[in-house]
Amino acid sequence: MDILLILIAILCLILGLTGCILPMLPGPPIAYAGLLFLHFTDKVQFSTAQLLSWLAAVILVQVLDYVVPMLGSKYSGSSRWGTRGCLIGTIAGVFFMPWGIILGPFLGTFIGELMGGGRTGQALKSGLGSLLGFLLGTVVKCMTCVYFCWEFIKALV
Repeated sequence: MDILLILIAILCLILGLTGCILPMLPGPPIAYAGLLFLHFTDKVQFSTAQLLSWLAAVILVQVLDYVVPMLGSKYSGSSRWGTRGCLIGTIAGVFFMPWGIILGPFLGTFIGELMGGGRTGQALKSGLGSLLGFLLGTVVKCMTCVYFCWEFIKALV
């Protein structure tokens, strides 16, 4: 039974890493599930404090993943039009994989700013802010999943 749980845990960690890039898969929660599967084996027992702190990190990363692109556009001078455009662009980008995921927040913010009466330069600046926010969120998700993979390997060795 332990071998099956370990194999499921490995699959979860691989899917979690994949989910950092593909928005259809919530990467960090799936990778966390991999650690939980490992925890239920007889080979490894994580402490309650570890499991709860990792769960808190997963929740924080998931919330930030949705908020950071909008904050990026907001702090680069975006108006409400640009922030809403960022949200719409992020959702629409899911349907145009893989480039839609990267360009969706940027184009949404850019077009939203232009529709709100903003100048092209400001719209471009806001779009780049949302793109940088998206990229930052992706890096944080990847770092979280890589950390979970490290903990998995460390626990088994």
